[in-house]
Amino acid sequence: MEKERNAWLKASESERHEMASLGQEYIRFLNRAKTERETVSFLKEQAREKDFIDLKDLGELRPGQRVFIEHKGKAAVAAIIGQKPFAEGFNIVASHTDTPRLDLKPVPLYEGSGMALFKTHYYGGIKKYQWPALPLSMHGVIVKKSGQRIEVRIGEEENDPVFTITDLLVHLAKDQMEKKMSEGIGGEDLNILVGSLPLEPGPEKDKIKEGIKKILKEKYDVEEDDFTSAEIQMVPAMKAREIGFDRSLIGGYGQDDRVCVFTSFKALLDVTIPSRTAVCVFADKEEIGSVGNTGLRSYLLENAIADLMNHNGRSDYYEVMRALRNSYALSADVNGAYDPNYESAFEKQNSSYVGRGVSLTKYTGSRGKSESNDAHPEYLARIRKLFDDHDVTWQVGELGKVDQGGGGTVAHLLSRYGMEVVDCGVALLGMHSPFEVAAKSDIYATFKAYRAFMQKFE
Repeated sequence: MEKERNAWLKASESERHEMASLGQEYIRFLNRAKTERETVSFLKEQAREKDFIDLKDLGELRPGQRVFIEHKGKAAVAAIIGQKPFAEGFNIVASHTDTPRLDLKPVPLYEGSGMALFKTHYYGGIKKYQWPALPLSMHGVIVKKSGQRIEVRIGEEENDPVFTITDLLVHLAKDQMEKKMSEGIGGEDLNILVGSLPLEPGPEKDKIKEGIKKILKEKYDVEEDDFTSAEIQMVPAMKAREIGFDRSLIGGYGQDDRVCVFTSFKALLDVTIPSRTAVCVFADKEEIGSVGNTGLRSYLLENAIADLMNHNGRSDYYEVMRALRNSYALSADVNGAYDPNYESAFEKQNSSYVGRGVSLTKYTGSRGKSESNDAHPEYLARIRKLFDDHDVTWQVGELGKVDQGGGGTVAHLLSRYGMEVVDCGVALLGMHSPFEVAAKSDIYATFKAYRAFMQKFE
């Protein structure tokens, strides 16, 4: 590993063109897929175009077949069948489709002081002060009692309205600015401004709320009670863009972890008939602990493996567990890039850096490596050799100084099956902010790393 060498300097002219092309495709993906459902919809659409077939439409699986499994519209598994029997294990790359955001509460709409607003409950780890004074778009699905589904995507088109959370003017913010940053904006203060026009003629009270209800009914066929069975997310309306005079970086919302979703899926598309079956897992709920029936704490992975094995007549519990135990995995998640504006939070020698390739993270967790997988050195040595043999620019990374904070991934959830796992992904600036930053060179290196792992790792 040449840690001090920039990935751009190691790239050939043709690779630089590939970086640029991949970056443009990635920007389009970020602008299209801002929620789990939109991400899985995109993957399913692309998979169909690349000859992936829904597993339920297949009989016995043969080497080279491309398989797609959708799970409740929010998670998915894609695979290319390898030459070796399933019992010998899979090469698994597992990323997650969810990102930090603001969710609407089940009863969101209220009127106050001449305005109509929506109540929210934030999802995942956010700095709450980052969310006011931004243009926000509304994404999700509403399911009416009749079963009718209404897809919601408002604020992304040029002529769409957007929404926002107002902040206190600086002239009156003396008390607010003397608070700790974590207390400057409270969770119950993240209320979305949705209108101010009174309904006329209308009731004496709540004229503005009634005006919004009238628009929701007439334009979207949505009643106030329908929000009870809705999944509506408020996300930044800003588009992903190139950053810098040299356009070497990409900024945008949701790159944790959609940068790994994108690069792993693109890598899978490049895989020909592998020796071991290559599997991409796109799980939900990682940002809140991988819970629920779409997260990796559920039986999502083993159900998918059991379904694959069932098509070839071997799906009893022991066979499924043996196949998982014999598997290898990359936990495809991001790391925090060293930021010169906040040097005190990082340990320079063991940090990931922008522009130095894909980041291998031996352990995550917090304090004494709590909730961490802590990859074995034997496995790390083999991954190092794989990357070096296939000209993958890589680096090592640790998530900040010891006791500074920390974070987790799905690596420990994969390792419970007995498979070998290590975290591997892009280093981001501003992780979990409404506008995260990644280097095109690192996105490309991550794509190459996942491709080599799924195609070649034995």
